[in-house]
Amino acid sequence: MAIRQGLLALLSQGPRYGYQLRAEFEASTGAAWPLNIGQVYTTLSRMERDGLVSPGEQDEQGRVVYSITEAGRAEMERWFGTPVVQSDRPRDELVIKLAMAVTAAADVRPIIQAQRTATMRTLQEFVRAKRANVESPAQRLVLDSMIFQAEAEQRWLDHCEAVLTATAEPPTP
Repeated sequence: MAIRQGLLALLSQGPRYGYQLRAEFEASTGAAWPLNIGQVYTTLSRMERDGLVSPGEQDEQGRVVYSITEAGRAEMERWFGTPVVQSDRPRDELVIKLAMAVTAAADVRPIIQAQRTATMRTLQEFVRAKRANVESPAQRLVLDSMIFQAEAEQRWLDHCEAVLTATAEPPTP
C-alpha cells in the first residue's frame, strides 16, 4: 500500500495535521506498518505539489492542517477501485532465499526448519495481539491478514519440504 493513498483515505474523514495522520495510520493498521513522521511530511509536500491536498493556516502550535482536494478524493477512489495485482507486491525474500539455496545445492532442510520455527513464533505473537488488544475492525482485519499470511507460509514451507524430499529420493526401478 502506498503511504500517499493511505493518507488520502484518512484525510477524506476531515482535515488533519501530520502527527494526527501518523497516529491514525498506525492505529488503523495496528502498527503493522510504522511510519516515520518525516515520511508523512514528505508525502504531504508531494501531495500538495500534485494538487491532492491543500494546506490550511498554521495553528498556535505551528501545525499545518491539511485537507483533501477533489483531485485527492478522485485519486483515493481510483485506488480503492483498483485491485492489487501480485506483480505490484514486493519480492518475497524467503522465496528467493530458498530458490538460491536449492540452486547452490545447499542443504535446504535447516533453512526451512529455522523459518518454520520463526514463522510459528510470529504467528503466535499475532494471535496473542489479536486476543489482547484489537480495538477496531481495521486493526482486526490487519491482524487477521497477518495471521493468514503466516499460516500460508507454514503450509508453503511444508510443501517445499515435501517437494525437495520427493526430488531427492532415488527413482524406483
